[in-house]
Amino acid sequence: MPEKLHKITRVLPGSIAQELEIEPGDILLSVNQAAIEDVFDYRYQLNEEFITVAVRKPDGEEWEYEIEKEYEEDLGIEFENGLMDDYRSCCNKCIFCFIDQMPPGMRETLYFKDDDSRLSFLQGNYITLTNMKERDLERIILYKLAPVNISVHTMNPQLRCKMLNNRFAGEALDKMRRLYEAGMEMNGQIVLCKGMNDGKELEYSIEKLTEYIPHMRSVSVVPAGLTRYRDGLYPLELFGQQEAAEVLRMIHRWQAVCMERWGIHFVHASDEWYLLAGEELPCADSYDGFLQLENGVGMLRLLLDEFREAMQADGDRFGGLAEGSGGFRNEDRSVREERISIATGRLAAPFLEQLAQEFMQRYPKKHIQVFAVRNDFFGEQITVAGLLTGRDLVHQLKGKDLGDRLLLPCSMLRSGEEIFLDDMTVTELKNALQVKTVIVNSNGQDLYDALFSPVSG
Repeated sequence: MPEKLHKITRVLPGSIAQELEIEPGDILLSVNQAAIEDVFDYRYQLNEEFITVAVRKPDGEEWEYEIEKEYEEDLGIEFENGLMDDYRSCCNKCIFCFIDQMPPGMRETLYFKDDDSRLSFLQGNYITLTNMKERDLERIILYKLAPVNISVHTMNPQLRCKMLNNRFAGEALDKMRRLYEAGMEMNGQIVLCKGMNDGKELEYSIEKLTEYIPHMRSVSVVPAGLTRYRDGLYPLELFGQQEAAEVLRMIHRWQAVCMERWGIHFVHASDEWYLLAGEELPCADSYDGFLQLENGVGMLRLLLDEFREAMQADGDRFGGLAEGSGGFRNEDRSVREERISIATGRLAAPFLEQLAQEFMQRYPKKHIQVFAVRNDFFGEQITVAGLLTGRDLVHQLKGKDLGDRLLLPCSMLRSGEEIFLDDMTVTELKNALQVKTVIVNSNGQDLYDALFSPVSG
């Protein structure tokens, strides 16, 4: 009998599990006669074309299924816990930790620090390796669970101990070497702190990380996010324009080296660095396939390119570009006149204003206003849309002429729900502002479609 029994909470429609009459409330006992400790074991055992699955029904009766399926095909089962085990909290106290900079009174889940290697595989989370047990490392290598996303921060072991406030943080870097030797695919992240791991330390870290190419596919460099709730924490300062430009020069120099030696750019600066330095974003080819969008690396470039591609695709439908004008011909008559507002963080606002101008040139009947919302909740230095609260949106937009509808990026909301960081709902915001509110996915095509909204028929 397995030590852990996993309760099934959902069976996906049309799945193998539904065909076999596996139901919510059933208990998974084993797969291929093997006890399932967590999602690592479960996913590994499913990677076969012929499997046996044992479940216990609510009445205590045990059923065993012999299943023929495609290799790696899922059964369509969801469990009470996505990890099929307890979540592991972080054992570090990083000097830049965002959770330590959270104000009191928010929902409990926002204060949980995860550093679970299984979430790296499942959700793309970045882990420090300090919380990875030997058995976890062995199973990752055995099961070939990749990519492994690693919060490196520095390749100087002593400095890493200081930054993570963990005396084992330097030794944990040895696990990265073992992953490399096993041929495991990895991505790295460096959260840059002024006067700590920048300058010569950043140079050293980048140089050492190139030793892991090609299994280390990319490394992102992002500035530490500093909120106004830092009382009693390690004193950190924001980077200025000149300092941001120096970071970019170093990254660009290493990109040239990596392109010459390995054919990849490898190390990438997040979008904030270009905005801080007042420099143009690189072209799309510089991002090696946008491997680190979740770290804000290339997100704005991708948004710009996707939006313009969507406009270009409509060029043929609406008569194409006017010769010699650089712009579009007269707007399509079926487009209704309306006023649209877009609310976002200060980081993306200039780019959205640029796209709005291009859109209004194509569709003069559309009148778009972009509102750059200041983050009063966390502090003005936090500029991304994903950390704006419903409260700040209401306080700064109430009383403004928002037109016929308000567009908000989905990054402002809890994944899969219509709830902001401060637990305000979209419905509550809509009622407070008295405007139709539309949530837009974070890509250029969806933004274009949301702005276009043609009259049906």
